[in-house]
Amino acid sequence: GRYEIMRNYMPKVGTLGLDMMFRTCTVQVNLDFSSEQDMIRKFRASLALQPIATAIFANSPFKEGKPNGFLSLRSHIWTDTDNNRSGMLPFVFDDTFGFEQYVDYALDVPMYFVYRNKTYIDCTGMSFRDFMAGKLPQVPGELPTLNDWENHLTTIFPEVRLKRYMEMRGADGGPWRRLCALPAFWVGLLYDDESLQSIIDMTSDWTKEEREMLRRKVPVTGLKTPFRDGYVRDLAEDVLQLAKNGLERRGYKEVGFLREVDEVVRTGD
Repeated sequence: GRYEIMRNYMPKVGTLGLDMMFRTCTVQVNLDFSSEQDMIRKFRASLALQPIATAIFANSPFKEGKPNGFLSLRSHIWTDTDNNRSGMLPFVFDDTFGFEQYVDYALDVPMYFVYRNKTYIDCTGMSFRDFMAGKLPQVPGELPTLNDWENHLTTIFPEVRLKRYMEMRGADGGPWRRLCALPAFWVGLLYDDESLQSIIDMTSDWTKEEREMLRRKVPVTGLKTPFRDGYVRDLAEDVLQLAKNGLERRGYKEVGFLREVDEVVRTGD
């Protein structure tokens, strides 16, 4: 039911939404935060680095059996799926950012549905703020439940998504060893305070335009994407080393999981 509503709505808000639904495969890493301040630090670091993860784990260069001109067609598809509910969320880097600002953003993302009596009711394009005021035309007079809000949060698709945990959404699906490398990569960066601070320091002066440029160009040129006076590969080497350092300090012998992407980053292919 949910997918039928999405299938009908997608062509109204972008040209590649149906490709996203039926032709792409991602793999996501979900990570905890301990406080609002911890969430803010992890959100900013991980959002800035999603294009780096896209470059390292790029794995969708074919379409219908032929090269498609991209290294991550999946990532590119998200740039024209529905820009009301996807992207790099520039407000996360504002000084005022916190839980409340994310809620304000989510309230303004157009709705997909409400779920009543085991049925998905089409509410595409409607406002959750109207729902909060009891003014949703499809269920007049009804107010949302917490479950309605939780459902709504699952219809937002930015590169990092906030729920009671944080979802890293930038990587293509891939073979088994790469599936093991991806959580090792993010855990080493975000669960070690020293590595996390290094990432924040590294990315703190990146502009909104630079983050957006990486988001747009990395799906095409991957690790060979120019950035400042070098390439994304140079960033990826530094970031991968920080991930390894973070895993070493955790002390669980997890660094081996990153061997799968060593060669990719070293060669830039």
